[in-house]
Amino acid sequence: MLSELTIKNFAIIDDIRISFEEEFTVLTGETGAGKSIIIEAVNLLLGGRSSADLVRAGCDAAELEAFFDIDAQSRAAMILKEQGIDGSDGLIVRRIISSSGKSRVFINSRQSTLDLLKQVTFNLAGISSQHAHQGLLKEENHLDILDEFAGTTDLKNEVRNLYQTIIPLKRKIRELQKNLDTKRKEQDFLEFQINEISDAAILSKEDEDLEKKRETLLNASKIFETVNRSIHEIHDREGSLFERLSFLRNDMEKIGAADERLEKIAGQLSSIVFDLQDIASELRDFSSSIDLDPASLEMTDQRLDLISKLKRKYGGSLDALFNEYEAMQLRLSQTTEIESRIKIFEKDVHGFLKEISQKAKQLSILRKTAGKKLSKLARNELDALEMGKAKFEVSFSIQATNDPEDIATADLEKIGPDGIDKLRFLLSPNPGEALKPLVKIVSGGELSRIVLALKAVLSKTKSLETLIFDEVDAGIGGATSEKIGLKLKQLSQKHQVICITHLAQIAKYAKNQFRISKKVINGRTFTIIVPLAEEDARIEEIARMIGGANITDATLTHARELLEQGAY
Repeated sequence: MLSELTIKNFAIIDDIRISFEEEFTVLTGETGAGKSIIIEAVNLLLGGRSSADLVRAGCDAAELEAFFDIDAQSRAAMILKEQGIDGSDGLIVRRIISSSGKSRVFINSRQSTLDLLKQVTFNLAGISSQHAHQGLLKEENHLDILDEFAGTTDLKNEVRNLYQTIIPLKRKIRELQKNLDTKRKEQDFLEFQINEISDAAILSKEDEDLEKKRETLLNASKIFETVNRSIHEIHDREGSLFERLSFLRNDMEKIGAADERLEKIAGQLSSIVFDLQDIASELRDFSSSIDLDPASLEMTDQRLDLISKLKRKYGGSLDALFNEYEAMQLRLSQTTEIESRIKIFEKDVHGFLKEISQKAKQLSILRKTAGKKLSKLARNELDALEMGKAKFEVSFSIQATNDPEDIATADLEKIGPDGIDKLRFLLSPNPGEALKPLVKIVSGGELSRIVLALKAVLSKTKSLETLIFDEVDAGIGGATSEKIGLKLKQLSQKHQVICITHLAQIAKYAKNQFRISKKVINGRTFTIIVPLAEEDARIEEIARMIGGANITDATLTHARELLEQGAY
């Protein structure tokens, strides 16, 4: 339960501390005194969104602090334990909101995050405000209310997690398929280009080699003539260089014995003769290899033309051509790779689709069973709140789909992040009227009672320690307010109930009461909160609620009677 609340520099509140008791507590007082501001402070301590506008004018920061008594086995205690935070003495939540808009959160003196604060306080308190009342009119909230009642929130979260897993996978498959379609369109042309290069079977530096060969072929006749003439002069004709040098060598060898120098020269001549013989032999080999066939030149020119064409087409050089060939092969292989990736993702999606379909169906069955129960219990609670003739119903609908991009069951029921169900609360406040959506028929008073009825139903299944109502009495009065007051008192037997009210018929049922007022001191507005522990003080406040500022003996007597009626 909420035991203590401290508020500093928050809106028109300077510095107040409130100690709450168990059971039923009401906050009463004049309009604009700051009652709803107190509730807003509690909302922020439960993880609500903060704003710099809430910092009291002229102050650097607002400070809010709440102390909760928590059970050692509660969800809050277990989360604290998991985080290494000692919760044996209770839970202290502190929040500081600076005028710059920054917010800091502390849990048992340890700085923490807003997400952790929300987790810890999830089951500690729930606020039903005028804003929450209006939220009941929004059909997108009805599913959350039913899941809360049915205890299917965890299952819904499982469906949501699967949905959030499948959607990116389907998006990835679409992207890959689009890429694959593009690559398949260019695949034929790509294969043609690859085959064109591959069939050419071009070797490294083949263009340079062919240019040299072409040059040789162009001069083949001239080369052949020169080579053979050289062979003739060197070796073959009578009186050739070989023959004359051989005679000279022989003569020099004969007289070489007479002088060592001549013997050396004879050796040199012998070496020259052998070299000439080798040269002649090499020239003969070269001569025999000379291609004088005109067809060879034509084939060389054709080959050069082919290579030149491919070079121009694929980069301007053989290196560029080879690089482009490798790149085209890589692009072609990517098609197969993409196909494989698509198959893997599709297999994953298929498994997830089967799982989400099963869970969505299971969730729908549980919801429909709970919907019937909720409708019955809500009607019983409305009966106790002077709406006995009203009919309340949880209406289900299922959206079918034929869109292949949607997530759907085998029966083509569209699965969204919350499952396959669409639902809304319908009401017929009076006999003979058709059931219609709440937004079309409910008055402020009816809406307040529906909210209270649902809170009463949900309180039986939800472990909220504290129920907080901000002006649940809006738009009602008379006997209806009596019923609401009694219902709040009944709720306080199992939960701590804190309620802001302007009606004495509700306040009389409270066990504890605070009067909230405001004063202007030196041009500044201050909120003042006073616990009405004494009977006379409560009687006076109840009398003010009945008759306004003009308190008479009659209003005091009436106030005393009301408190006696609501006494515990």
